[in-house]
Amino acid sequence: MQHKWKRLISYYRPYRGLFFSDMVFAILGAAVTLAIPLIVRYITTTVVLLPGEEALQIILRLGAAMVAMVALECFCNFYIAYYGHIMGAKIEHDMRNEIFEHYQKLSFTFFDNQKVGQLLSRITSDLFDISELLHHGPEDVTISLIKFIGSFLILVNINGTLTVITFAFIPVIAVYAFLLNRRMKHAFKTNRARIADINGQIEDSLSGVRAVKSFGNEAIEIEKFHEGNERFVESKRKSYWYMGLYNSGLGALTTLVTIVVLVAGASLMTGGRMKVADLVTFLLYINNFTDPIKKLINFTEQFQNGYSGYERFLEIMDVEPDITDAKDAQHITSVKGDICFDNVSFKYEEKQDTVLSHINLDVKAGEYVAIVGSSGGGKTTLCSLIPRFYDVDGGTVKLDGTDIRKIYLKDLRRQIGIVQQDVYLFAENIMENIRYGRPDATDEEVIEAAKLANADGFISQLPDGYQTDIGQRGVKLSGGQKQRLSIARVFLKNPAILIFDEATSALDNESEKIVQESMEKLAKGRTTFVIAHRLSTIRNAGRILVLTANGIEEEGTHEELLARNGVYAKLYHGR
Repeated sequence: MQHKWKRLISYYRPYRGLFFSDMVFAILGAAVTLAIPLIVRYITTTVVLLPGEEALQIILRLGAAMVAMVALECFCNFYIAYYGHIMGAKIEHDMRNEIFEHYQKLSFTFFDNQKVGQLLSRITSDLFDISELLHHGPEDVTISLIKFIGSFLILVNINGTLTVITFAFIPVIAVYAFLLNRRMKHAFKTNRARIADINGQIEDSLSGVRAVKSFGNEAIEIEKFHEGNERFVESKRKSYWYMGLYNSGLGALTTLVTIVVLVAGASLMTGGRMKVADLVTFLLYINNFTDPIKKLINFTEQFQNGYSGYERFLEIMDVEPDITDAKDAQHITSVKGDICFDNVSFKYEEKQDTVLSHINLDVKAGEYVAIVGSSGGGKTTLCSLIPRFYDVDGGTVKLDGTDIRKIYLKDLRRQIGIVQQDVYLFAENIMENIRYGRPDATDEEVIEAAKLANADGFISQLPDGYQTDIGQRGVKLSGGQKQRLSIARVFLKNPAILIFDEATSALDNESEKIVQESMEKLAKGRTTFVIAHRLSTIRNAGRILVLTANGIEEEGTHEELLARNGVYAKLYHGR
């Protein structure tokens, strides 16, 4: 716990100046609020008894002083509202950078077990709650304590009896505010859950809009949305009910305090035990001890939200990346492309079955190897071990004779180009999507890569050419066009090793031919692994591996494997 607090407080360190100035102005503003009623009391008890001219001059001077104090309080409130929030935003900015950078370090194993929406909430709403706590928490507690304790000390010195009567309401206000605040919190939590449901439903419906329209189910989607929207309104109604009770109840209790103070004070005055000026002072101080109670109760909720968000933040930050550079890792600038699997075994998680068991495979630089087998046989897994998306459980994967765990990750992955079946394109223009293969590439190099990938033709026919916006995930392009952009990226990257993961399996025949031609052009002179779904696309491969649960069960050319009439022949003939 102590470590957590130290770590949380450390986020103030770069903004010490802002934090301390924020606290100084918070204290100053609270002091001004306490001082003004005392000046009013001094005027009404002492100054008014002085000779007319002298009294008037003092009243004018004190009036000017109070105006100056109000201006100071106004500045203090502006400072803590503006610069305090700026400090909170900067801390939120630092924490968001930290968690996003940490996300980038984590391996596929981590992301395999997470939902993107949950990860997103930790980087948005959770961090907002933390920044609100770090900004408002210290100043709210400081202001509240100064006002509360200050009011009590001042009033008890004026009249002890009325102070006791006044402060007797504090437990009632505190209990009422606490109970209603808890109910409101629960209601607003339900609101957030309902709006999350609506957002999820909207995202689901809009993402699947093609399926919705193809089945003609627009009316069903509208009905589902209406139901969710009605539930949201119902939850809002409940939260507003408690909010109404909270605000009206506290307002009534504050007014009740005023009435009781007035009646009790007037009674004391009739007995000669209190002056009018002291009663006026008491009435001026009522807000000074009711407001802190509200603030402190709000702080308890803010603390719960902020600290629970902080714990969720730490949950992610404490996840250690399982794929890291070894202490004795070495840099590589160029490679031949020899790949060796030496007695490699792998499984995704401890309790799961082994996917690969004792695999031995040598692939020489520039060799073109096709990997086939039934779905779930480990083809993609085998290739995912080469760029260290996952680490082996047993054995070694070597690049040019060096264990890939002894090579810097960035250097290793720079030498490997991957073209997958499901191409991911960013919501950028075509130029920037291709340039992703090598961010420092010139426009001319990008265009040359597109030409090599047989993509320049269709790009040139688009309205804005290479500047054409392709929409989320490249929705405005066909499957074949997206695949050619993916290949252009790899041409630009110019790696020594290629992995084609069922790159043409989702394409029509015409697109497949064009993409296949681009792939063959890209593969020349590079060590290439092709995971094939359509066996017709790898008939000319120099070497075909048949991967099953038993490991590499068959190996050879297309003709050799057909002649063997084994697993490959069955796959090829669809038996």
